[in-house]
Amino acid sequence: MPCGCALIPGNIWPAMRHKYGMRIIQVRSALLISAAVVQALALSAQTQSLVDPVNSNENIAIKGYDPVAYFKLSAPVKGSSHFAHQWMGATWQFSSAENRDLFAANPVQYAPQYGGYCAYAVSEGHTASIDPEAWKIVDGKLYLNYSKGVQKKWLGDITGRVQRGDKNWPTLHK
Repeated sequence: MPCGCALIPGNIWPAMRHKYGMRIIQVRSALLISAAVVQALALSAQTQSLVDPVNSNENIAIKGYDPVAYFKLSAPVKGSSHFAHQWMGATWQFSSAENRDLFAANPVQYAPQYGGYCAYAVSEGHTASIDPEAWKIVDGKLYLNYSKGVQKKWLGDITGRVQRGDKNWPTLHK
């Protein structure tokens, strides 16, 4: 080797920089940036807010329920127009200024999956409205269902339903 460097895993980048110069650094940087962009687009697609058709005239997300309350109180809580936040083309309502501010700081953490549509329906390849009382947090993500009856079907195979929902969602949210 020209530089006398041993090619051991901890020393591979200095050896490659020496041999290939700045080109390897540029390619590595481009790959890291590309990976970050792909991850951001995937997150955006996963959480894109499609306004519930029932409330589409008002652009109210998840029928006016506070998405943060599901996480903090483990309960559905109706939000108020006094504590509203605009995100992804919809108005999100909250039960307190604190919840609104938590959501505004990190909406992806609190927004329901599949744009707030029924998780069971998305797993079946279509969208449907939701009942804010039919909900579940799985692996730190909020899922909503059309009704408690539909939710029972979804709960019967959460892992499979989430996998199918994740696969179907990119074609449904366009």
